[in-house]
Amino acid sequence: MAEATGYTKDHEWVRVEGDTATIGITAYAAEQLGDVVFVELPDIGKTLKQGEGAAVVESVKAASDVYSPLSGEVVETNGALEESPQTVNEAAEADGWFLKLKIGDKGELDALMDEAGYRDFVATL
Repeated sequence: MAEATGYTKDHEWVRVEGDTATIGITAYAAEQLGDVVFVELPDIGKTLKQGEGAAVVESVKAASDVYSPLSGEVVETNGALEESPQTVNEAAEADGWFLKLKIGDKGELDALMDEAGYRDFVATL
């Protein structure tokens, strides 16, 4: 069971379990992108800083960076996306996750919105 889920204004979601954060893009972001055709994932062991580009997602419309909502070390990537990038469209906030980080600074979680805050933010777009 996830301890917490947070969201960024760049439309990433974070699900925290212990010292690990699973990161992906929101269903709203996936809908805006259109059909995802390619995903570029970071290398395992790479250290990311909060706000740094972590992955790239390409759709029929555009290519977009996926920014790391937290600082930490990449401990796992979702290799299934390389074979089936459409999973991002089908299940953006579940099986369509991009990477898992070993969290470097849990204090950074305070900068994230909760689900209600994110819904309110999207309503203004």
